[in-house]
Amino acid sequence: MLREKVYTMFKAILFFSTTKTFQEMIQQFYSRTFRIYMQQWKKGEDGMNECESSMSENDQESDTEEGGGDSQQCAGCNSKKDQCWCPTAMEQFQQLSEILHRLNLLERVSSDAVTTILHKMIEERMERRCRGEYERSFLNEFQEWIEKVIGWLSRVFLQDNPVAHPDLEASSTLKRWRCHVQRFFYRIYASMRIEELFSIIRDFPESKPAVEDLKFCLERTNQRQQLLSSLKSALEMRLLHPGVNTSDIITLYISAIKALRELDPSMVILEVACEPIRKYLRTREDTVRQIVAGLTGDAEGSGDLANELSKADPVTLENGQESDDDISEPEDWVPDPVDADPGKSSSKRRSSDIISLLVSIYGSKDLFINEYRTLLADRLLHQFNYSAEREIRNVELLKLRFGEAQMHYCEVMLKDMADSRRINTNIRDEEEKLPEEEKPPFSLVAVILSSEFWPPLKEEKLELPDQVKEAMDAYSKKYEKLKAMRTLNWKYHLGLVNLDVELADRTLSLSVTPVHAAIILHFQTKSTWTLTELSEVLKVPVMSLRRKMTLWLQQGVLREEPQGTFTVIEEEQKDQAEKVVLIDSDEEGDSAMASQADQKEEELQLFWTYIQAMLTNLESLSLERIHSMLKMFVMTGPVVTEIDIQELQGFLQKKVRDQQLIYSGGVYRLPKNCS
Repeated sequence: MLREKVYTMFKAILFFSTTKTFQEMIQQFYSRTFRIYMQQWKKGEDGMNECESSMSENDQESDTEEGGGDSQQCAGCNSKKDQCWCPTAMEQFQQLSEILHRLNLLERVSSDAVTTILHKMIEERMERRCRGEYERSFLNEFQEWIEKVIGWLSRVFLQDNPVAHPDLEASSTLKRWRCHVQRFFYRIYASMRIEELFSIIRDFPESKPAVEDLKFCLERTNQRQQLLSSLKSALEMRLLHPGVNTSDIITLYISAIKALRELDPSMVILEVACEPIRKYLRTREDTVRQIVAGLTGDAEGSGDLANELSKADPVTLENGQESDDDISEPEDWVPDPVDADPGKSSSKRRSSDIISLLVSIYGSKDLFINEYRTLLADRLLHQFNYSAEREIRNVELLKLRFGEAQMHYCEVMLKDMADSRRINTNIRDEEEKLPEEEKPPFSLVAVILSSEFWPPLKEEKLELPDQVKEAMDAYSKKYEKLKAMRTLNWKYHLGLVNLDVELADRTLSLSVTPVHAAIILHFQTKSTWTLTELSEVLKVPVMSLRRKMTLWLQQGVLREEPQGTFTVIEEEQKDQAEKVVLIDSDEEGDSAMASQADQKEEELQLFWTYIQAMLTNLESLSLERIHSMLKMFVMTGPVVTEIDIQELQGFLQKKVRDQQLIYSGGVYRLPKNCS
């Protein structure tokens, strides 16, 4: 009876409140017994002596923090080996648990301390063993460690009491704490991997084990929103800024597609988290060019896109209509997460491949087809040997992806290369049959283009020497014999010239552009020319011509003395100090195609012609009406790209400022003096 009164008095005191000092002592006591228990468990596993100092990483760090790193000390109680009181501590631990249990205060007194210890130990162990390590899974390893922790908890709540049989209450408490520990671990591990998700995506597929671990934890915690906001923030801070190359952004986006598809097969996380990447890529002028270069294997590190292209799956865009019921196995249907966009098709989202997702950034295949045409044309015009095996393979793969109709113009371009080879062979065979005195002074090989099917070529003025023009005229006549009712329109500034420059003491063999060849050919008839004289003869602007002259200055063929006057150096002057000549960056890798700005200006002028005709016939039209009519009648075929309504509005406003249009009452009309 007296004992019950004492118990009641203790319970009243402890239930009322516990002092901070009492809570700290309880936590310190449980922390010490946790470390002793884990050390004893390890010794039991490894067959060590009772106070052997060899420790696991966890125990080593704990001992170091509490000043027990000395090999002469016990790893559990931090006392000297001959003064180890680990068994005594565990007896006291058992006695305290029994007393608190009899008072029905065991969980009330110990729960806060146990929770704090478990949180701290899991976080510390995770920081040491898992952070930055993505190439192996840690779930099984931690599951084994958690089982050790559960063993200690069974001691705390008397489930593992060697004296008394465990009651149902202790068993229920232990089950509840087992769930708590599992949730602690999943939540802490998921939070750490969410913080590192940018790096995990960057290192994928090597980091696939980390992705699989995160997926396992996310299925057991409610942390999707935390992941989405964290990943969006990391992408905007570390990736989406002017200091990162477009190719690097695309590379990481491709890794994100692969990693997040593994993490979330519904693709909802990818759709939501990577929308900032898609929006940002739309603002980069070279996005389409970099994607196309990756598809054709021209970009650095473009293996992923080239491999995707070789799979030859057709491109699907998100705006297609498809029912989620149209699946082959209805029993395999899995609902989308609650954060999925209900306006988008689930099956379309799940089936989208990398190329389809990249193309859908702009929502149209035409941009990519037109960019590929430009890239293909530039490559074909720079080969000079008619070899197109690689391009033929790429075009065939792109046909499977984008459709044959879209790639028709590219097929014509490749056919032009094959026809050019055959025509040149025929003309060469005819020349071989001529008498020696009738043969042309040099060999001329032409690439003959069907101009309607090729992208616009860069236009530059150049007047070639008479002997070169005569050879071209002779070639044209031979072509006209082979192809009746057709003739050639030469692009003098495009091509490659192989020539030998014979000087008094040396001969240089070079491959140069036509303008460089035309420059040096004029020095055959006259050894000294001024820049102005050459500009008048070649019809090349002075500033452009000066840049072209640097090649011959660098080769030591010409010298500039005085300023603006160039003279041939017949004999190499070895004792003269070498001059450093800077070559303009435009001289190397110069494209034969018109720039994007030039092409856009040309297309806008085509639109302007149609707009004038529409306003002449209909007097006045709104912006939306003009755009819909252009889309219906003009924006067809790969030659003309689409113009969105914002671009059209900017173009029309420019015409208003130039007084070529009048805007009033929400409609555009032509000025009265404009016929």
